[in-house]
Order: sequence, then C-alpha cells, then structure tokens
Amino acid sequence: MKRAALAVVSALALTSALTACSGGEDQPSGSPTTPKAKQITPAQRLAKAIVTKEDLPGYNVSEPEAQYAFAKSADEVTVDKPGCAPLTHAMNQLPLGKPQADLTRSAGAGYGKTSTYITLASYSPAAEAESLLAGLAKAVPECGGGFTAKAGKNTTAYDSVTAEKGTAPGAVAFRSTMTFRGVTHTLHTEAVRDGDVLAVYFSVNGFAIADSTRPSDAKMSANVVKAQNSKLAK
Repeated sequence: MKRAALAVVSALALTSALTACSGGEDQPSGSPTTPKAKQITPAQRLAKAIVTKEDLPGYNVSEPEAQYAFAKSADEVTVDKPGCAPLTHAMNQLPLGKPQADLTRSAGAGYGKTSTYITLASYSPAAEAESLLAGLAKAVPECGGGFTAKAGKNTTAYDSVTAEKGTAPGAVAFRSTMTFRGVTHTLHTEAVRDGDVLAVYFSVNGFAIADSTRPSDAKMSANVVKAQNSKLAK
C-alpha cells in the first residue's frame, strides 16, 4: 500500500518532420527552390508549451520519477467502477483518451510542500478534447461514493469525489479523498481545454501521505494553473 501511496505522488519521444517543394515548370531557370516551413509535431508543440522553472519562479519544475508512477499507461489500469476511469487517469498523470501526444511535469514549492502535476495532451480533431472534458465532468457526480483503481501491484481506494470550483474559468474541478493507515488525505484535480489541448492539474502532498501521521489537504496552486494556461494561450 505504501507503494500505491507513492504512486499517487507521481515521458515522451519527440519526432520531427520536414517537407520541401520544388518550383513549378514556369519557374525561371536558375532560381532557388523555396522550402516549406518546418512542420511542428504535436509532441514538439507540447514540449514548447509546457511550463519551465523560468515560468514559475520559486517552484521546482521537473519530470516525474517513473518509479513512483501508478501505471505506465492507461491500459494497465482497471477500476471497479469503469465509469470512474477518467478520474483515475486524471489523478495519476495518465492522459484521457487517445491523444496524439502527451507530456507531464511536476511543480513543487519545496520539500514537504504540495506538488502539482501538469499533464498536457493534444488531440485531433479538437472536438475530441471537448468530448473528453465533458466525460470527465460527467464522471464526477457518478463516482461521488468512491471507487478503487488497480495497476499491477498498486491499488488506490478513493473514498469520495466531490465537484468544486476550479481556479481557472471553464475548468472541470473536483476534490477526492483517500485513507492511508487511518489518515485521510484530500487531493485536488482540475482540467482545462485550450483548443485541441487538455491541461490536467493534480495536487497532492505526497510527503504527508508517505509519513502517514498527519492528514493533508493539497490545495490546487493557482500560480501553477495560471502560468500553464497563459503559456498555452500564447
């Protein structure tokens, strides 16, 4: 169970494409061909859009450690209430649905503090991102009584799920609770869509969970959400 708790506190291959075109038959002899603009891939676009330390002064921004991941992919996860799968994915840095690309970072303000995980995922068409966000919103009231998720040897039981107001306009936000060794911990999740990209934020105090002696309520960091949403909108 300790491993599952660590998993709660918890990415990509970048590709490139370059195309060029030659001049038509009526192009003057000896004139140079004009290459097309380099096509940026979904993975490259997310890499440019994800926040960095420069975007969040006072925060440590890094890639999550793979050893603490609840699961490597959504395919490894089973949920006793299948309709709650989107919530499980959102709370474990797993992208919703089948994105073209996804990327995750962790932003923390220091040792022992709450960490906010940011997962960006791009979709085609953009309507898919809209549909997945709506599905996440629908799952919140349906899973209010809690559910249990498993992936390999990891198991996490969520006691409750409750909708709440997000820190960003139009966000789907909810809080969930889990009990570890008799201590209750409150986690917060928020998802926002920007065109064909979904940004999912998950806040947790992993140090408090691992310590198992004090309850925690990992409030969502408005600073992190604002910085990431602003960078996506550029």
